[in-house]
Amino acid sequence: MMLSFEDFPPGPFGSFGPRRVSREEIIDFAAEFDPQPMHLDDEAARQSMLGGLSGSGWHLCALMMRMLCDGFLLRTASLGSPGVEEVRWQSPLRPDDELMLDVEVIHSRVSGSRPETGIVTFGCRLRNAQGQVLLDAVTPIILKRRDPGAAA
Repeated sequence: MMLSFEDFPPGPFGSFGPRRVSREEIIDFAAEFDPQPMHLDDEAARQSMLGGLSGSGWHLCALMMRMLCDGFLLRTASLGSPGVEEVRWQSPLRPDDELMLDVEVIHSRVSGSRPETGIVTFGCRLRNAQGQVLLDAVTPIILKRRDPGAAA
């Protein structure tokens, strides 16, 4: 079943995962996209304020997106996103972390200019198995409505 705007009332939506992140994934991502020493080299990472090898914050964002897609986004009538409102990296991603993604609907509204669509704003929290929050994000997504003629 394809999820539409109407399927996302405000409140908790779901948790997705777990997703284990290996040391090799952290280094491979960093080598390609964020080649800072604390993401590539154990000794340099130990000397950094992070105190050990850690994944890039951008890696966390990519992991969040993958978990959103695998969890539900690929089953929605999504038309895309106008952008990300907020991303906060709270704690470092470490090798062998098991990630869970908690998603809530912060608010939803019918578009004023395109009433056949609605905008759902999601709050996303990525945490490790110890419950430590690694990332908080707020992102709106534009979705088709099932019945554009219905009252909002």
